[in-house]
Amino acid sequence: MRIITGFIGRLLMVLALILTVPLLFAVISREIECIEPFLYAAAGSAVVGILLFLTRDRRDPTTAQAMSICTLSWLTLSVAGSIPFVFIIDAGWVDAIFETMSGFTTTGITMFTGLDDMPASIILWRSLTEWVGGLGILTFFLAVASKVPGAHKLMGAESSKIFSGRPVPGLMNTVKILWSIYSLFTVAVALALYGSGMGLMDSINHSLTTISTGGFSPHDASIGWYQTSGTGNYILIEYILIAGMLAGGTSFLVHYRFFRGQGLKALFSGTEARLWWTLIGLFTGIILIERHITAGISYLSLEEAFRKSLFHVSSIISATGFVTENLYSPFFGTAARLLFLVMMVTGGCVGSTSGGFKMLRVSVLWKVAEEEVKKIFRSGRAISGVRMEGDLVDRSEISRIAAILFLWVFILLSGGLITALLSPGISGLAAYSGIFSALGNTGPSLMTTNQMINLHWGVKITYIFAMLAGRLEILPVLLLFSRKSWK
Repeated sequence: MRIITGFIGRLLMVLALILTVPLLFAVISREIECIEPFLYAAAGSAVVGILLFLTRDRRDPTTAQAMSICTLSWLTLSVAGSIPFVFIIDAGWVDAIFETMSGFTTTGITMFTGLDDMPASIILWRSLTEWVGGLGILTFFLAVASKVPGAHKLMGAESSKIFSGRPVPGLMNTVKILWSIYSLFTVAVALALYGSGMGLMDSINHSLTTISTGGFSPHDASIGWYQTSGTGNYILIEYILIAGMLAGGTSFLVHYRFFRGQGLKALFSGTEARLWWTLIGLFTGIILIERHITAGISYLSLEEAFRKSLFHVSSIISATGFVTENLYSPFFGTAARLLFLVMMVTGGCVGSTSGGFKMLRVSVLWKVAEEEVKKIFRSGRAISGVRMEGDLVDRSEISRIAAILFLWVFILLSGGLITALLSPGISGLAAYSGIFSALGNTGPSLMTTNQMINLHWGVKITYIFAMLAGRLEILPVLLLFSRKSWK
């Protein structure tokens, strides 16, 4: 057990350093009421972290222990990171932990209203939780630490297991490259947003939550605030965010190849990338067609309809969660709302910051179905198998994908049922959209903000675990319920 607590101690010390960012901002901006909560949260995390680290077991963790470290670290950091919400804005503990977990898992479901009037330091902290969680808390830890025992197992416990390759040999080199590209995109989005007329702090906050595909915004109305308030060039802002969300949902291995000289060719090479762009175009087209059928689209309104359709497809399929229109608004028809549920499940690419089941797994299962049909016409002695990019996919990987899919369906069905039982005033479709959003780490759902905030505490706890399960791909979370993990 001391192997696990020792690693959690290290992560708490890293969390203490991260908390100094909003603390210093609160000091500089003279938000007096925010200084002590951030100071206590940082100091408490540091003290507990040091104590756990000093009593650690120095042995490398086993695979099961690495998974337990991963799950317990996310839970521990979500509790520690919730302290500022409790003491600055008087949030209840369940709501505060929910908000922090939503941030670290880049889900983006919020329990708070009145964001426009909150202290800037607490808004910055919300954004930082998503940025740190974008590539993964443990991955961030590996990026800032050195000589971490069992580093490969830790990264494997948090990251997608399905093979997607590495840009360069060596785990630490890979981590540094990923964080360099991630940071470069973050700065680029911030500069572009600032140049479009968005305020400096809004540009910083939105850049942190765009590339991380988190979706937290400093405004209750999300990105729709810029059109209604007349701030900046809202059309340009929306197109910049579309580019940023799609960049976050695309594999960072593809980005690496792009920067290494392959150019636009890298964006469309590979089965997963082609499926990603195909579905984005297909879903946008279907929503546009439905909009034309239900409300009509004139030549003058075509650009607006296209922009809003593409914006929300990019937001939902990348699991970012920004909106300019609520998903339950009249702008979207029944087909669009059903497609949003599909997008919450499929998610983005492996090796990206987005949530969901992942495009590569969808591709593998599609090829498995194709292979089963082909078997009917083959002789019994014919050698068969599923190939991706010319490589044979191991049967153990296919079994793992099938297991994750089954668990996804189980959690969606049980989570929707729990929501309906404990919050009977919500429609069935809205109830299921909530668990779809939580498990897919998406953010928006067919519930109103007030309905989400007023959910039964049992539903909120269900969603907390669903967000964590979706982010860690379920299996590490299940170890918490295994007696062998606690021996």
